[in-house]
Amino acid sequence: MTQTTELSVRQRVDDWLASFEAALRARDAPAAAALFAPGCYWRDLVAFTWNITTVEGRDGIADLLTTTLESTDPAGFEVTEEPSEAGGVIEAWIRFETATGRGTGLLRLKAEGAWTLLTTLRELKGHEEALGDRRPQGVEHELARGRQSWKERREQEAAALGRDEQPYVVVIGGGQGGIALGARLRQLGVPAVVIDRNARPGDQWRGRYKSLCLHDPVWYDHLPYLPFPANWPVFAPKDKIGDWLEMYTKVMEVPYWASSTVRSATFDEASRRWSVVVDREGGSVELTPAHVVFATGMSGKPNYPELPGQDVFRGEQHHSSRHPGPEAYEGKRVVVVGSNNSAFDICGALWEHGADVTMVQRSSTHIVKSASLMDIGLGDLYSERAVAGGVSTDKADMIFASIPYRIMHEFQIPLYEQMAERDAEFYARLEKAGFRHDWGADGSGLFMKYLRRGSGYYIDVGAADLVADGRVKLAHGQVDHLTEDAVVLEDGTTLPAGLVVYATGYGSMNGWVADLVDAATAEKVGKVWGLGSDTPKDPGPWEGEQRNMWKPTQQQNLWFHGGNLHQSRHYSLYLALQLKARYEGLPTPVYRLQESHHAR
Repeated sequence: MTQTTELSVRQRVDDWLASFEAALRARDAPAAAALFAPGCYWRDLVAFTWNITTVEGRDGIADLLTTTLESTDPAGFEVTEEPSEAGGVIEAWIRFETATGRGTGLLRLKAEGAWTLLTTLRELKGHEEALGDRRPQGVEHELARGRQSWKERREQEAAALGRDEQPYVVVIGGGQGGIALGARLRQLGVPAVVIDRNARPGDQWRGRYKSLCLHDPVWYDHLPYLPFPANWPVFAPKDKIGDWLEMYTKVMEVPYWASSTVRSATFDEASRRWSVVVDREGGSVELTPAHVVFATGMSGKPNYPELPGQDVFRGEQHHSSRHPGPEAYEGKRVVVVGSNNSAFDICGALWEHGADVTMVQRSSTHIVKSASLMDIGLGDLYSERAVAGGVSTDKADMIFASIPYRIMHEFQIPLYEQMAERDAEFYARLEKAGFRHDWGADGSGLFMKYLRRGSGYYIDVGAADLVADGRVKLAHGQVDHLTEDAVVLEDGTTLPAGLVVYATGYGSMNGWVADLVDAATAEKVGKVWGLGSDTPKDPGPWEGEQRNMWKPTQQQNLWFHGGNLHQSRHYSLYLALQLKARYEGLPTPVYRLQESHHAR
């Protein structure tokens, strides 16, 4: 009986793929769309659309195919492993080819047709990465006078970059996002340079307060090509990450300009080139790339509030991004304005070093305990358990990417209901202490908050207990003003302080565009990040993808890259392939270029 069921599952998938490919070959978009269930979703990462986009319903699928079929010319759809069935849904891993590349995907079938389809471009024909049996030789076994060593070639390349040779891509920002993209571009043979103001790769992490560790687990955080070793800690300390990024940059031969500051970037419509002015080595260098990528972190520019009395306050005050650590504040009264990740981490570190700490909660925060998130939220995809079950990091990324954002909250809600039940006593203690807690706009918890707004949550690694127990004091409300020695809230509450830390978050990434290009270009691009879900801090209209991330924007040849380590790893491939295709002069007709919304 089991064997018969498995055969029927495979046959259903094979039949669907054959019918789908026949309709595509006939350029019959309505017939192809009819193979989908009425409530269906197709998410495409570059393969069909030269974009990152999701279409919904049969009409959406028909529109995508009507627009893209002729240029894409897809064929060769087949399964790559035996499909599985659970709860009336068949899952099948597939591969296919297009006119320009090869792709993989994940298909989910219901009785009435395809429910979800993920298609991803993985490589360009004729421009495959030099991996595996295509790896470089490393040396020519033929002696010749004047033959250069690897070191000499690298030094010559570095000396010529920006002087005799211009990069095709300039990546502004050399954190994990810029480094991951730089590695991808290097492997694809796209001339590029990553520019960062810090003295060494990884200084973005080294410069943070000393207790900082990643809140995401190691299986979620690998970089492209070079995963962390098997003895790497589950939650890496920030200095260890900094050293890894520096090592990675060298090993992956990422062209990287440290101690360099981009002063301006100007796009010339006629030449379709940028002029990027960089302060470097005591002088000014002009680069003229075709493309500029802002990899300045998905959080954008720090939100530093302007408050009455800041000029008379006699203590120290700074944004959380500039917090040096807790060592100098033993015995001091500290007010931390904010109640999300950075606020909790800083409060915890200050308390450990003997400071008298008060957290000011301005709005409700979602908290999830790290152990519960790792087990219930991520364990099936990113854990030792997942690896043992055959779920590699790449496979986990694909599974995660295959869930359309429109319905992702439906998958998340049950997980957070389990966490609420498991940690009920913890949440009761928080509530008793007066902490205002929420589970997101629809009960979908942390990850949907992250995708929608990039804020409003804390992964608890111990500091929430300090608030629940009263060891870190809690106040509520907006800050009205500062005096010489205190923070005063709108209700008149006075909080004595020798240090004020503004853990007040960050603005949209296009704020950096306003600074380096101009305000008009920033407004032309519009808001970066968010789905358009019409939940708090994520205004509509619905976009269905992260706005402006890893895909073409309204400003020609301007891109954004970033997110957490998982997103930097996964989406750097698709951004790099888009840039590689343009570098090689391949046609890249973009389907449904994103509209601009919400200038700031």
